[in-house]
Amino acid sequence: MTTTITRSGITDEDAIALATEVGRRCAPMEADHDREATFVAEAYRAMAESGYLRMAVPAELGGLGAGMRQVVAAEHELARWSGSASLAAAMHLYLSLVQVWRYRRGAPGAEAALHRVATEGLIMATSGGSDWVSPTTTAVEVEGGFRFSGRKKFCSQAPVATVISTSAVLGEPGPDAEVLHAGVPLASPGISFVETWDTLGMRGTASNDVIFDDVFVPVERIMGRRPYGKLAGPLLVAVIHFSPVGAGVYLGIASGAYDEARRVVAGRSAPSAAAVRQLGEMEARLRVARWALAAAIDEIGDDPPADTGALSAVATAKRHAVLEARTVVDLAMEAVGGPAFFRASPLERAYRDVRGGPFHPLTPEATLELIGSAALAR
Repeated sequence: MTTTITRSGITDEDAIALATEVGRRCAPMEADHDREATFVAEAYRAMAESGYLRMAVPAELGGLGAGMRQVVAAEHELARWSGSASLAAAMHLYLSLVQVWRYRRGAPGAEAALHRVATEGLIMATSGGSDWVSPTTTAVEVEGGFRFSGRKKFCSQAPVATVISTSAVLGEPGPDAEVLHAGVPLASPGISFVETWDTLGMRGTASNDVIFDDVFVPVERIMGRRPYGKLAGPLLVAVIHFSPVGAGVYLGIASGAYDEARRVVAGRSAPSAAAVRQLGEMEARLRVARWALAAAIDEIGDDPPADTGALSAVATAKRHAVLEARTVVDLAMEAVGGPAFFRASPLERAYRDVRGGPFHPLTPEATLELIGSAALAR
């Protein structure tokens, strides 16, 4: 079953303007959240009030009808102001896109979830970064559903999230085991949080640990199943949708660093030839990375197939984006020189934040392995 979705009302420019509004409101608190490793609560209030968090919900369900391109453009712009706010929101927005993908296919619960995002302020989190293909969380079948037990790491926006997209292994871990994917309300009995987020960068995302202690998950909340150890099913769909959004975040951080470097260098009476050249290199690297990301989004479309072809396209673009973003921020610091070494400089924070990019799956090395394996298979 395929549902026709009407997208109307939001353009790339609208999405960027929305992100700019949120960014202007939350940027003044960014340094404090970074220093104290506290959640970017002001950004989320601004997102809720402006409609940013319902951006990807189809218009007929009460959202703004943004597609992948608009979401990536918005996240890129927001990251120029606040890397932490952009990355935290990315987890909710990419899951919104996943639910739209499921809605198109008439999947159970997708329409209801999207409607709740638009009308009730439902915020979706994920534990995919720590689970990956072989989760350690266990599932035990009981009457009416399953009981999940285990610990999840990297649960961004944990302080405000309503539901978590997570997984657990049913049976003894190994080739014969099955992984269950489910959306679990974070108010469920047996769920607790541990504040562990004390990291190099992205310190305002509050990506704390979530504990599942014999949490009952009704069978109707199981969104899909896949073989243990395999990138397939719901996890494959999730990675295809996250990759462009995550890439947009890190390119946005690098774009903000470039803007800051250009501002500082332009203010000098006689900029050095080296600094001028570095500005040119930064702009060239950013432009090519944006082209690559835009091309990948065009290639997979708003309704991508859940296959390795779509994964290879967006993973390749994401790899290029996060590595180029890191290089651009390093160049920005070199162009500015000593002042960039002070904690008061936004470049110092960008230097740390941008280093989170290569950790998100697929990592740069895993991406090359994927591409190489596909080449050999051909």
